[in-house]
Amino acid sequence: MILGKKVVVVMPAYNAEKTLERTYAEIPFDIVDEVILTDDLSRDGTINEAKRLRIDHIMEHKKNRGYGGNQKTCYRKALEEGADIVIMLHPDYQYSPRLIHSMAFLIAHGVYPVVLGSRILGKGALRGGMPLTKYVANRFLTLFQNICLNQKLSEYHTGYRAFSREVLESIAFEKNSDDFIFDNEMLAQIFYSGYEIGEITCPTKYFEEASSINMKRSAIYGLGVLKVSLLYRLCKWGIISQSIYKKN
Repeated sequence: MILGKKVVVVMPAYNAEKTLERTYAEIPFDIVDEVILTDDLSRDGTINEAKRLRIDHIMEHKKNRGYGGNQKTCYRKALEEGADIVIMLHPDYQYSPRLIHSMAFLIAHGVYPVVLGSRILGKGALRGGMPLTKYVANRFLTLFQNICLNQKLSEYHTGYRAFSREVLESIAFEKNSDDFIFDNEMLAQIFYSGYEIGEITCPTKYFEEASSINMKRSAIYGLGVLKVSLLYRLCKWGIISQSIYKKN
């Protein structure tokens, strides 16, 4: 808890058995009140490992709902548990849990309502093992989105994110895709609603057990990013309207 604000970490999990313990062990429980893990029908022992670690809330999907669908379950549960600050941490140990302090304090002190852990600030992405093709695609897509959304983020594609309760309650995240483009739609919703997003430098690690989507899924995701950006701009100009930008 920070300044009387309840801090909840959510972990959308899929085949995270080998990395869950390392991730969980670095969560700073001096400020984190509860941890929620939602398993999206993993094919390994993720659930058993979560139970062994005695994670506070363990939720299981009876069918695979996708990355976005998994996050929706996480955020609903966090709000239900009374979270004031919600931090999404991937259980694949690609992002350092040691940044939770910095991200949570920025929100608790009212500096930003949303904070991203950016792999691009500094030179950590390639040094951490990000494939060159993914890095180049990241830079191109981010440039395109900054132009369309009239913003200046260093990247839109990090999976390390912290939100205030107010933001999660005010955007219609339930209307977003259940696939990987969910993350992108969510940031577009946040900007559309007039909120600011802060960023901190985040070292990242790419290794065999870390989750990553294949080239085909990456291409589909990239096209989805372009679509989200263009539709956002058309909505801002009042040419079209989309349900995802309507207030809850």
